[in-house]
Amino acid sequence: MDYSVDGSISSLPYPMFHRFCSQILPQIHHKIQWLHLELLTMNAILLSANYPNLYGLGLYGLKMQKVTYLFTDETLLYRFKNQISSLVIDIVDSDGANSLEIIRFIFTHLCAMFTNLRYLNFGPSLSKCQQLSFGTSSLEVVSSTISELHICVPCFLDCLYLLDGRFNQLHTLYVYITFIYVPQETINHKAYYILNNIFDSDEKIL
Repeated sequence: MDYSVDGSISSLPYPMFHRFCSQILPQIHHKIQWLHLELLTMNAILLSANYPNLYGLGLYGLKMQKVTYLFTDETLLYRFKNQISSLVIDIVDSDGANSLEIIRFIFTHLCAMFTNLRYLNFGPSLSKCQQLSFGTSSLEVVSSTISELHICVPCFLDCLYLLDGRFNQLHTLYVYITFIYVPQETINHKAYYILNNIFDSDEKIL
């Protein structure tokens, strides 16, 4: 993909992209540590060479209905499941009523799939369609490796789920909250304990 001056992303012309995959990548593949990819060209780039030093991966312009299959053992990403330690996921459209469930599915599976994941930016464009909401259901996601998390949530209560111990190595949290409202009757003693630890701690969680 190609970046323009205004920050937008567009595809390279096919002759240029073909030369990039067939000639350039095989020569420099061992030096590549980060790849920023879009869905349409991802497979071609990943198949062009081996990337023994790749540790960072950014996936941009993803369509919600087409992204659910990415985090299974049937895709090319699976071969990097023990290699990637930094991951950026940017979804640009929604699927209406099913959006929340799809986002939960994606977030849960990528946390389980990448076994050495330490940095996760889940929604760098701060799009509402990529908000992670725990709602009334218990989201079964646990990570003992993620130490820095960037995420969008609909309300403040969703932050409490992220800080309840399921991310036991988390030391830095960047969170965009759409609506900050905390109904006191819904916060139990554990939530108060979490909040007190956050604001009394010498280490800042942003």
